Amino acid sequence: MRIDSCDTFIVGNPPPHKGGRYFHIVRLRTACGIEGVGEVYAATFAPAAIDKLIHDVFGRWVAGIDPTRIETFWRRAYSSGYTQRPDPTLQAVMSGLELALWDILGKALDQPVHALLGGRVHARLRSYTYLYPPGDSVQPADMPARSVYSDPDMAAEAAAAAVAAGFTAVKFDPAGPYTAFDPHQPSLADLDRTEAFCAAVRAAVGSRADLLVGTHGQFTPSGA
Repeated sequence: MRIDSCDTFIVGNPPPHKGGRYFHIVRLRTACGIEGVGEVYAATFAPAAIDKLIHDVFGRWVAGIDPTRIETFWRRAYSSGYTQRPDPTLQAVMSGLELALWDILGKALDQPVHALLGGRVHARLRSYTYLYPPGDSVQPADMPARSVYSDPDMAAEAAAAAVAAGFTAVKFDPAGPYTAFDPHQPSLADLDRTEAFCAAVRAAVGSRADLLVGTHGQFTPSGA
């Protein structure tokens, strides 16, 4: 087998944009017709720029290779530019291409990919959900002044709805949404808001769910 072609698909994600505004899907195809699909998660640049990056990495490190040589591809791409410190966008592109290679390998061997990676351990995996607003967008920049990101009562309502849907853990930003000017040392107001958020969410879910706190880099290490 050898990798023969690469197709990319930019999929717009309609409101409320859960998971991001766009999904970048990559499809690799071998010369013998086996296809593999992966997803490139990269939100730093515009979708058209990510599309060009995918084809650039494909052309240099994936085109024509044996799809079983996944580790060789990874090492060559990871070390490109004479450095072992690639930026996150390159790593995102590499991950999407690697997913597609594993998909091809699993299909070629008629095996689920988890069997090739050591086999299944758990029959089920626990998951959590973020506390999202019920409106048309989950992006903080699109939020009204009162939302799950700023109002403890609305966060509590969202948490109760998530637990009712079956989740046993919820995650939220108790100190409010992050800004482009973070990180900062938390103020007393930040600490008061955090206490109010955690108390309201805990009261709403009781002992039915764990609480996960996210700050998205809002605070300095000492402040966190």
